[in-house]
Amino acid sequence: MNDLNNDIPKFVTRARASYLLGIPEAELRRISEESGLGHLERAGNEEEMYFTYEELRQICQATAHPSQASH
Repeated sequence: MNDLNNDIPKFVTRARASYLLGIPEAELRRISEESGLGHLERAGNEEEMYFTYEELRQICQATAHPSQASH
């Protein structure tokens, strides 16, 4: 059995998502808050926002086609 899927993360941080999508983190934060996409994880005093690749696809579609953002 091939275990290549183990090398691909299921989630990316907001910083990484910002880089992959080519948009500033502040803009990604705004989109995330408005759309409800992303998952906030807390560990003690630390917080990090994570996105699945499906969520990145949805954000990409919403930013490329704002009139279809509700899909």
